[in-house]
Amino acid sequence: MLKISQNENRIDFEGELSFSEVKQAYDTLQKIIKITNQDLIFDLEKISKIDSSGVAFLDIAREKLKSKNLELKIFNTSQDIQEVIQTFSAGKVALNLQVKKDGFLESIGDSFYGFIQNLENLLYLISDIFFWSIVGIFNRKGARKDSFIQQAVLIGVNSVPILGLISLLIGLILALQSAEQLRQFGANIYVADLIAVSMTREMGPLITAIILSGRSGSAIASEVATMVVTEELDALKTMGINPVRYVYVPKIHAITIVMPLLAILSIVIGIAGGFLIGYFYLDLSFNAYLKETLSVLYLKDFVTGILKSIAFAWIIVISGCFYGSIVRGGAEGVGKATTASVVASIFMVILADSLFSLIFYF
Repeated sequence: MLKISQNENRIDFEGELSFSEVKQAYDTLQKIIKITNQDLIFDLEKISKIDSSGVAFLDIAREKLKSKNLELKIFNTSQDIQEVIQTFSAGKVALNLQVKKDGFLESIGDSFYGFIQNLENLLYLISDIFFWSIVGIFNRKGARKDSFIQQAVLIGVNSVPILGLISLLIGLILALQSAEQLRQFGANIYVADLIAVSMTREMGPLITAIILSGRSGSAIASEVATMVVTEELDALKTMGINPVRYVYVPKIHAITIVMPLLAILSIVIGIAGGFLIGYFYLDLSFNAYLKETLSVLYLKDFVTGILKSIAFAWIIVISGCFYGSIVRGGAEGVGKATTASVVASIFMVILADSLFSLIFYF
């Protein structure tokens, strides 16, 4: 079996580069050459066997890269592999080049430098998005027609079924877990207080943000990453169109409007889920449950939930756009960027929720 992995312009081969496996290597090479604009490095350190078909593959790879004015470099070949290549190769291939291993301090320095560079790019992206978002409110020039409506439907309307179902289940679970303890003290009515406050201040906005991070955040990241890989963003720049204004701004406008509405929907459905437990399990009437819910909620609770939902919305879009814009490689890179975007956005949402909770508490 032959295993192939890619890290930017370096391709690692593991297993046998023989007649039965060379087609897989050739198909992978075809995909890489279509999108690459730099020299390729083949690492053959883990190749256990190579035959004339494998050598022919190396010659073909060298010729294809040469036609694009690029070079093929082969690293870490054993003595046996070298002899086979020199015997069957039709051209001159540089062999036995050794990859320099980074030291511990070099790895730390490289990681720190990469972090600083990504932070700088993120700050530039945030400033561009917010600048053009404000400008775009008053001047629609350079934006796609009906893009706001389209994004609002994709992000908001299409999320309603899954958000409603999960919010209902969360309300049911919270009420059911608390009901067992409260009924021991004859405090059944306080289930309404617990559900109303927790859903309004915390659970409603947080559930909405996590669902949209996985659903819409991943879609945004994959869309932007695909546009980068296929050079669509570069094509927009060539035509004099600002990609931030054309692609990113409609998403930030749409999610800023629909996120609070979805959070309110989540709050209402979660409270309804709590009422079902109160009605069927705790023998609470609708009027009693509603009166208790309204008595415990204040305007501050709604303002807290709305502010949180807007902040979470911006985090989701910015994470998706950022990780999509720094994608490297082809289809595999798009998948990695999407995964990184979802993980980062959920982490940042929870971190922001913690900070908001501390601020509003004090």
